[in-house]
Amino acid sequence: MGTAIDTNGKSYSRTLLVVLLLVGTFCTVLNQTILSTAYPTLMKAFDVSTSTVQWLTTGFLLVNGIMIPISAWLLTTISSKWLYIGAMSTFLLGTILCWSAVSFPMLLIGRLIQAVGVGVSMPLLGSLSNGVEG
Repeated sequence: MGTAIDTNGKSYSRTLLVVLLLVGTFCTVLNQTILSTAYPTLMKAFDVSTSTVQWLTTGFLLVNGIMIPISAWLLTTISSKWLYIGAMSTFLLGTILCWSAVSFPMLLIGRLIQAVGVGVSMPLLGSLSNGVEG
C-alpha cells in the first residue's frame, strides 16, 4: 500500500496509521469490560457494596455513551490528529488516576475520565481509517 498524501500534501504511511489506531483504540475499548473480574477485590479494598462497585462500569458506559455523539461535533471543530492525541492523553490521565486511587471516589473519577477518552477514540477509529483526516 505504501505512502499516502494528506490534505497538507505531506506523505504518511496509511498502514502505520491504521495499526496505531487499532492498537490504541483496542486498548481503550478493552478497558470497558476488563474490570468486572476485579469487583470482589475492589469491594474488599475500598469497603463498598456490589451496587456501589458496579458504578465503575455503569458510569464508564454512561460517559462513553454521551461522548460518542459529541465526538462527531468535535471532529468537525478540531483536527482529527489532535483530537485523537487528546483522547489518548485523557485516557492515560484517567488510567494514572485509577492506578494511584486511594479511595473509591478517586477510582470512580479516574474511570469517568478514561471514558471520555474512549468515547472520543472509538468513533475516530472509523473516521480516520476511512480517510477522513483533518
